[in-house]
Formats: sequence, structure tokens, C-alpha cells
Amino acid sequence: MKSRHLFMIALGGVIGTGLFLGSGITISKAGPLGAILAYLIGGFLMYLVMLCLGELAVAMPVSGSFQAYATKYISPSTGFMIGALYWFSWSNTIGLEFTSAGLLMQRWFPDIPIWVWCLIFGVVTFSLNALSARSYAESEFWFSSIKVTAIILFIGIGGAAVFGLIDLQGNQSAPLLSNFTTDQGLFPNGILGVLFTLVLVNFSFQGTELVGIAAGESEDPAKTLPRSIRNVVWRTLFFFVLAMFILVAILPYQTAGVVESPFVAVLDRMGIPYAADIMNFVILTAILSVANSGLYAASRMMWSLSKNGMAPNRLKKLSKKGVPINALLVTICIAGSSLITSVVAAETVYLWLISISGMVTIVVWMSICASQFFFRRKFIAEGGDLNTLAFKTPLYPFVPIMGFILYAIILISLIFIPDQRIGLYCGVPLIILCYTYYHLVIKKKQRKSIVSDQPLNKVQ
Repeated sequence: MKSRHLFMIALGGVIGTGLFLGSGITISKAGPLGAILAYLIGGFLMYLVMLCLGELAVAMPVSGSFQAYATKYISPSTGFMIGALYWFSWSNTIGLEFTSAGLLMQRWFPDIPIWVWCLIFGVVTFSLNALSARSYAESEFWFSSIKVTAIILFIGIGGAAVFGLIDLQGNQSAPLLSNFTTDQGLFPNGILGVLFTLVLVNFSFQGTELVGIAAGESEDPAKTLPRSIRNVVWRTLFFFVLAMFILVAILPYQTAGVVESPFVAVLDRMGIPYAADIMNFVILTAILSVANSGLYAASRMMWSLSKNGMAPNRLKKLSKKGVPINALLVTICIAGSSLITSVVAAETVYLWLISISGMVTIVVWMSICASQFFFRRKFIAEGGDLNTLAFKTPLYPFVPIMGFILYAIILISLIFIPDQRIGLYCGVPLIILCYTYYHLVIKKKQRKSIVSDQPLNKVQ
């Protein structure tokens, strides 16, 4: 993969349904200024994690990324837990994205069943990933380009409408900053409303860690990765914060969260023709991009687990193009089975599986901060020269410790958010299950393997 691929994978991985659909909930709960503040805080937290991931990924560019780092610098059992939960989370999310894409296609082709679109998108996504890492990267580059272009156009047109350069529908006067000076105040639900939306905002930034996984298959990661990380953080904040400013300036926060997408509502207010169809296409692109990246990330994570003796050996098999084909097949099969679950038990089991995705992201990002902390400490203890590190996390150990603690606070806050509490109810038992399985099954197998590989002592 080239530098442009890494940059777009990281940037495009963030711009998804969390922004296009979930931002309405953030606006309704946090208010105009609160929504912008929430994304600024979320972006700052993401920056801390990316600084930690940058040092690790440049020093050790492997496809397993943070799973391999957690295994080496925290503990093998933690590495297994991180890898297993991350793979499981993405595998089920892929199925959800296919279902969502099928629902969006119903707008244009109402007579074609959703499962047909799920099958089509599944075959296309699998084929792109099975060809080579380059084909995945190239397709993701164009998926992300569409999303980024849509955001730039939205910011440009929306900014013109906010300041009166373009008339709103019905010759409404330019809103300027009127929504920031309402009687309800800038924080209608108080500062707690902002804090509770940080969980949702964190979900929106999910996907930036993909750049660490892709680093193992990139050209000259020591050169391309630092540049990609620095660029993606600031440009992500630029896109998110400006887009949020346009949304809250034109759309009263009382109506946000009720409509399907705040972006569609704003385009309708500006009188943009075919606004709903335009955003339907952009959101469809975002969904397929997430599925494409999710399949890539999950298959590489399963391959890393197998390589470390934590999953069946047959999953280590690589195609002629270096693609972990068996891991890819297992992942797409699990994603397919989750489609069945979404139909049979849409309000129970499937929703439980998907609800832990956000919690898994928080746990993964906490592990990245912890891994960087222990990596640097070990590097210095062994006499390593910091000048030899091509990318160094600044303000060590402040950055990894602060990132870990702040994400721990967000994780604890799930207890006080009824809609998100199920993530803890499902996620905590799964974490315990992973640790138990590692110590009772995997560790036992690894010990037997070590014993069997040792030569027998000769009888004297």
C-alpha cells in the first residue's frame, strides 16, 4: 500500500454512519455548542491514541498491529482477548452493514429483496479483499474519496447558506449564529448531556486504528505512516467540526435526532434538489466502505491470532498475493450468519452482539495506550536510543497514561447511559470468557506444543 492508501483508509474509516446518521443524536442531546465541543474532545482523545499507535506501528509494522503489541507488552492473554473481541465485533458489524446497505437500496429498487443486495455486496466485498491487499486499498481509496468529497461540498454549500450567500428554501433569512443564542442556552441538557454523548462521538471516530493494521502491508511504513497519522487527525477534526457547525447553525437542535439524517434535513432546508437521493448514495458508500475495511481488519486480526498460536493453524494460510484467504473465508461466513440473526432475533441477540462494538473499540484503544507505555519503558530499560525511533510519542508517559484514564472514564460512564449499558452487560462476560478460554485451552495447547518440539534426552 502507498501513502495515499494509508491516508484514505484512516480518514475514510472515520467518516461513516456515525457521522452521517449518529450526529443527529449528538446534536439533540448536547445542543449546538455542546455538539461541537463533544467532537473536539473526542478528536483530542483520538489524537492521544494515534500518537501511541504511531510509535508502535512504525517500530513494529505487523498486520496484527495492536493485538500483537498487547500480546508482547501487556500479556498473551490480553493480546488474545483484544484480538478475539476485535475480530468478533467486526465480523458481526459487517453483517449489519450489508443489511443497512440493502435497506438503503430499497429506496431505488423496492421490489428486490434485501437479502439479494446483501449477497451482492458480500460477494463484491469478499472479492476485493481476496484479490490482494492492494485491491482492497485501491477500492477503499475511492470509497473514501466519495465521502470526503461529499463532506467538502456540504461544508462549502452549507457555509454559504449560513452566511446568506445562498438563500434557504422559502426565502428564509440567513441563520448566521442565531441557533447559538437561543433561550434554551448552548447546553440545553447541561454539561452532563455533553459528557454522555462522548460515547457516541467515540463510536464515530472508530476506524482510525485501521491504519495500524494496514501498516504491516504498506510501502516504507517508517516514512508513510507518521505522515498519514498527523494528516488524518487534523483533517478529521477539520471535517467533523466544520460539518457539525453547519448542521447546528441551520438545523435547530430540537429537530435533530428525529429525522433520519441531519445532513438530509439541512440539504432540504437549502432546497437542494434530490437531496435525499444524494445523501442516500453517500451513506450507501460509507456503509460499503465500513464493510470493506471491516472485512480487511477482521481477517488480518484472525491471521495474527493464528500466527501467535491462538487460533487454528489452517487460518495462517496465505494466497499467492499474500492474503490470509482462510481467515477471510471464516470472517465472511460469520458475517453471513449474523444476517440470519438480524432477521430471526433482530430485537434480542443480534442487537446485543452489535452493542458491544463500541465497548470493544474503547477497550482496544485503552490497550494501545497501555502497550505504548510498556513498550517505551522496556525499550529504555534495555538501553535503546530514542533517537533511533522514527516516530516518537511526545510527552511520554503523560500521553499514554492520560489516554488510558480518559477512555476508562468513558467506559465507566456506560453504566449511567441506559441505551449503552447493554454493551457492558455483554462485553464484560465476553472479556472474562476470553481470559478463561486462553488459560484453560490455548495456554495448555502451547505448553504441549513446546514439550513435543523438545528432543528426547538420550538414556545414559
